[in-house]
Amino acid sequence: MTKSILYIARHGKTMFNTIGRAQGWSDTPLTAEGEAGIHDLGRGFKGLGINFKAAFSSDSGRTLQTMGIILDELGQPKIPYLRDKRLREWCFGSLDGGYDGELFGGVLPRTAAFKEVNGDFTKVSFEALAKSIQEVDTAGWAEDWATIRERIWTGFEDIGHFLEKNGGGNALVVSHGMTISTLIKLIDDTQPNVQNLDNGSVTKVEYSAENGFSLLAIGDMTYRQLGAETLTD
Repeated sequence: MTKSILYIARHGKTMFNTIGRAQGWSDTPLTAEGEAGIHDLGRGFKGLGINFKAAFSSDSGRTLQTMGIILDELGQPKIPYLRDKRLREWCFGSLDGGYDGELFGGVLPRTAAFKEVNGDFTKVSFEALAKSIQEVDTAGWAEDWATIRERIWTGFEDIGHFLEKNGGGNALVVSHGMTISTLIKLIDDTQPNVQNLDNGSVTKVEYSAENGFSLLAIGDMTYRQLGAETLTD
């Protein structure tokens, strides 16, 4: 049986992350701090001798920027690299770019799903969250849950299929906080809805045609920490 591992990194810290705005399908670049953290991540991978067969990211600028830094640090700038819109963050519709406090503290708590749990975001299922976002999205741009679930699952599943067809190995994936949290929940429904994944953290997933996905690590910051330590040695 071939061994296929996905190292799924959340992109580096961006301008909107820093000031607490919901990015979704909107975009801002990494800050200087965000870039430094991803340089650490790349050095951490290199220090452990992890080689990647291929790289995958969403088509958002912040993931492209993150991937470029990692591949440069690894010295693997020319490995196969696919940009896939299925790996994008959730779309918050007309609320994209709004402050997190307005979205999760003001608008969404007015919906039925949030009222049922007294506004506790972590207790709202992803399906109910998607429905609530659609409910308050005045432009009608937000995706429904079936669309979100299908695109995220098939996006990552196709990465697993690629590795299987090519004899297994490691894939480097750069995606987004809610997207990675959704994948985690789809793999293991006992996991919390929202993982609060740090920028530059790594969620490690094994894939096989026989067993599908299995979680090996969630939100692991040791790769970044190892990379940061190399600067002080």
